[in-house]
Amino acid sequence: MLLFLKNTENTKKYFSFLLALLPVSFIAGNMIININVLILIVSTLVLYGKEVFKFQFKILDKFILLFFLLILFTATYNDIFFIINDLYPSGYHTILKSILFLKYLFLYLTIKFLIGNRMIGLKYFFVSCTLCTLFVSFDIFYQFIFGKDLFGFEPIGRRLSGPFGDELIAGGYLQRFSIFSFFLIPLFLNRFSNKYLKYLIPIFFVIFISALMLSGNRMPFILFVFTISLIVLFQKQARKYLISFIIIFSLLFISVYNINDKVKTNFDTFKIQISKMIVIATKGNYNDKDAPQYLREFATFYDTWLMNKYIGGGVKNFRFYCHTRPNLEKNSKFICNMHPHNYYLEILTETGIVGFLIISLIFLQILYLSFYKKYISKSSFITNNTVVPFIFLFIAEIFPLKSTGSFFTTGNTTYLFLILAIIVGLNCKENLIEKKI
Repeated sequence: MLLFLKNTENTKKYFSFLLALLPVSFIAGNMIININVLILIVSTLVLYGKEVFKFQFKILDKFILLFFLLILFTATYNDIFFIINDLYPSGYHTILKSILFLKYLFLYLTIKFLIGNRMIGLKYFFVSCTLCTLFVSFDIFYQFIFGKDLFGFEPIGRRLSGPFGDELIAGGYLQRFSIFSFFLIPLFLNRFSNKYLKYLIPIFFVIFISALMLSGNRMPFILFVFTISLIVLFQKQARKYLISFIIIFSLLFISVYNINDKVKTNFDTFKIQISKMIVIATKGNYNDKDAPQYLREFATFYDTWLMNKYIGGGVKNFRFYCHTRPNLEKNSKFICNMHPHNYYLEILTETGIVGFLIISLIFLQILYLSFYKKYISKSSFITNNTVVPFIFLFIAEIFPLKSTGSFFTTGNTTYLFLILAIIVGLNCKENLIEKKI
């Protein structure tokens, strides 16, 4: 194996293949994601050793390292508190979770190193994302028509889960990975561009927007439209699709909304919930019994955060502190959730103000290295179109006004640090080109 990988071309194919497996791993589940990430990290460290830790962007890398060190520090502090007071969770539960969380630091360093030094290609990743999202879309259509998907999974209420079974994340998967299909041909299959692109782009759009609507995941649907809109607005080559995008989206949404009762009910309910949230947020009465679930979770976040304002309560400890927070209504039927359903609120409760400031600085630095350099400055990054989908998917992922899963779960953290590392790696690569020039 090592002899095979000593050849530079073979090494590049090997790592490109591992990266291309990630979209498949997200369908297969968390265990497969972890195995894939572990193989990627270990393979890189075995082949390149200390070279992986030679930082290119010192400020950004130090902020990222500082964030992970804070997680370890606050875990130690909270576990000592639990042990002294004989509270659940006992032992070194938080420290163990935080040590395991370090794999995402290594994932970031690994991907950044491989891309920055041109030891991995993105073509297979784009192909994999396209094939996987088309598969998920058609599996949703199959489930919608026949009542079961290809694996025998049935719909759950108003939602279609496709190959994800009892996990209602099909829409989120499509929102995160389908965007790459629009860039596959123009970036990597240039010889087909002129002949097929004008037909494939609208076809892809129809497939993905239809599957997103049927999945019943409303926030991913909105984020998908938001991401496409930003790409059309900022990317010069995409502006020619503006009129087509507006017409197709309008006709498709109106048609599916009026034809399918479940889709109609889904979006009508969403509209009512937003109206309620605006009214209740204006009054500031988040504990109102008629308040939507997300607003009531916001109230639990605030009281929980106050218990550990500065360094937080530790990774995944919201579920413990929430039940012991001040102002807890013991007679209330509302039960604390596992997390506050927003990245920033969760980061505040788990890592405190310090962690929130660090992660905000990381996100701002990434936006500077990507969006600012691509669309505002006169950097050579302007000509790099490979980074485009990653920029806008990153913006959608860190968008503050959205409900999310837990920041500290396998799927979400892997995806975020993958996108983040690829952006930084491409920037490193661009800087190396500038230096040679």
